[in-house]
Amino acid sequence: MDLGTIIGLVVALLSVGLSIVLGGDPLALINIPSIVVVFGGATGATICAFPLAKMLKVHTVVLKAVFGEVSDVEETIRDLVKFAEIARREGILSLENHIGDMKEEFVVRGIKMAVDGTDPELIRVIMETELEGLMDRHMSGKMILDQFAKYAPAFGMIGTLMGLIFMLGSMDDPASIGPSMAVALITTLYGAIVANVFAGPIADKLYSKDQEEILLKTVIIAGVMSIQSGDNPRVVESKLLTYLPPSQRTSFGDEAEAA
Repeated sequence: MDLGTIIGLVVALLSVGLSIVLGGDPLALINIPSIVVVFGGATGATICAFPLAKMLKVHTVVLKAVFGEVSDVEETIRDLVKFAEIARREGILSLENHIGDMKEEFVVRGIKMAVDGTDPELIRVIMETELEGLMDRHMSGKMILDQFAKYAPAFGMIGTLMGLIFMLGSMDDPASIGPSMAVALITTLYGAIVANVFAGPIADKLYSKDQEEILLKTVIIAGVMSIQSGDNPRVVESKLLTYLPPSQRTSFGDEAEAA
């Protein structure tokens, strides 16, 4: 579970909720027609913009942002260097006996192809194609949330315009103008909250996780190709550490020496 996502959503919701409680009557901000316009309208527009099959899986996208975890890159590098040492010492075919020790399925697929004697260029093409497919799926999920975040405020404004029209139609009763104006503005509030408290932040978190997973799989591809070519374990480590920022390389070296 990604605690950062949970904490962020809770803090944002509590901040909005607390300000509502401290500012006046919370029940005054509950309006069913406004909820229908914002949530129904934004959902319908998003369904129109994307294939239905993708929309039916959007809940998995949200769950990935909350519960999805990306493996630690440094730990993966250590594992790849260890496998490089085994391949260097016992031969690459011996890695087949260590498949069960491999935590990443992506590593398993790459090593299996290397053990089977698959052409190195074909291994790279297959693994990079899989990475590209992963990127496309992640960006598709992010785009759905981005569009929802765009449509929600727009339908909030539509609801506000509708409320203003209804208000102007009852100008003969001055006492109803204030309450009607308040209801008209609620839809804009709903749209802003949906976009900035939920859909927008979740979409950004998905992008962040996508970048982490791209880095991880890029490191794995480089590691598998280096192992397949029979590189010295120190060379494998040096190659893979180039993907980390300098501060992490230093800490990686310190931990390796301590071990």
